[in-house]
Amino acid sequence: MHRQVHHSFSIKKFTLTAVSLPIMIDNPSNNLPEGLFKVLFEKSPGSILVKADPPRFTILAVSDAYLEITSVNREDILGKGFFEVFPDTNDDPDDANTARKVFTKVIETNEKIDVPVYRYDLFDPKTKSRNPHYWSCSNTPIFDANNNVAYILNTVVDISGEVKAKEVAIESENRLLLAADATGLAIWDLDIPEIRFTYSPQLTGIFGHPVETNLTLGEISGQVYPEDMQNIVRKAYFESLVSGYFGYEVRIFWPDRSLHWVRVMGKILFNPKKEPVRMLGTLVDITESKRDEIRKNDFIAMASHELKTPLTSLKAYIQLLAAKLAGSSDPFIGNALSKANNQVNKMTALIHSFLDLSKLEPGKLQLKRQVFDINKLIEETVAESRVLSNTHIIRFVPGKVMNVNADREKISQVIGNFISNGIKYSYKGSTITIHTDALDDSIQVAVKDEGIGIKLKDHEKIFQRFYRADEDDIKNISGFGIGLYLSSEIIQRHKGKVWVKSAEGKGSTFYFSLPLS
Repeated sequence: MHRQVHHSFSIKKFTLTAVSLPIMIDNPSNNLPEGLFKVLFEKSPGSILVKADPPRFTILAVSDAYLEITSVNREDILGKGFFEVFPDTNDDPDDANTARKVFTKVIETNEKIDVPVYRYDLFDPKTKSRNPHYWSCSNTPIFDANNNVAYILNTVVDISGEVKAKEVAIESENRLLLAADATGLAIWDLDIPEIRFTYSPQLTGIFGHPVETNLTLGEISGQVYPEDMQNIVRKAYFESLVSGYFGYEVRIFWPDRSLHWVRVMGKILFNPKKEPVRMLGTLVDITESKRDEIRKNDFIAMASHELKTPLTSLKAYIQLLAAKLAGSSDPFIGNALSKANNQVNKMTALIHSFLDLSKLEPGKLQLKRQVFDINKLIEETVAESRVLSNTHIIRFVPGKVMNVNADREKISQVIGNFISNGIKYSYKGSTITIHTDALDDSIQVAVKDEGIGIKLKDHEKIFQRFYRADEDDIKNISGFGIGLYLSSEIIQRHKGKVWVKSAEGKGSTFYFSLPLS
């Protein structure tokens, strides 16, 4: 069976292209010596010359390349009709691109006809079966002295590799689209130099539009909450220039002005000059989970706020009781009241942490910036830490005077959290050391302890909310994994950086940096 059919994977239907080729010959050799014509033709690309004698279309000459790609012998086909060698008895009657119809059309129109893609399966003598093959061919008329089509030059190219590669790519794309549709993911692609933005249909629904809506990049950006666009998206973009990956969450407004949340993740591609040329990513609606998170944070804030009043009263009563019994000779009373006061202080600090946690939603955490010397702030924070804990040596090594423009209270909270963390995870009597250094355009604060250290696999996770390393050494140490998360968020809101260097059993050093004033 010989079939010339439009391949089903093609996105666009191909059309027959016709170009007149005014070759005038009296015989196939065009008056060339027969031997020379034979050599030239047989060494040409995949070509076969047939006589325009429908319906036989007698084969007059065939090239070596044609014989090789079709697995036939020259002596077996010369002088035979084309369809004796390549039968087309089962061709689709509705297909205008079968070989017989194309040859006939060449004779009728006196024009060259190209068929970009058709399928003809070759017989494999080893497996005794036909293997799928795809071809591209041109059919060129050759005219006699009366300007009638005397011959047809059929030239073919085996494009099976390209077709199968496209089939695999399209299959992969279809699977990806199906997976995206099942999970609610939208897939997008941005050509950076051309500012050409393409996306899957799910994206329009996520942004509150009908599926058939055509959205531009500007229209999509216009639906993003302005503060998020400035503070998160741009920051994520510049970070991706370093790491090659990006991820962020933003608020968006639907056309009906309702507020929604989306999570964006992806990768940026670079050319050989290390210039960004393309961004690929996914986008998913996280509105419901965000609303649940907000409700949870509101509950934490409400509960924490309600707990502050009884704790304040409890602390006052403990202090009054301690003052009244100051002259008691029973050492147990003083010791018990001191421990009770310390536990109240811990509970108060925990409640304040939960209240701060609830304020970390975008727009709720307000920074009250002022210019101050960070060394003086650290001295004050260290003095407070020494009062609250006398189990460790806390040492401060200040650098030169370094002014920053930041929220003094919240930076003090970060330093206090780092010190408390060092005390919590290091042995009694060990030293906590704080250093400050001036860099080119920022200041750096380091809090070093001599504690149990942190495994390398936990370095990136240690600043995540509620994260605690799953180690036997720390299971009995109290904490909710809030302090380092709060510290990280506060520093990032100041456009600074926070990180840790640690080795298991060799202590840890927590760092943060802030832009210089």
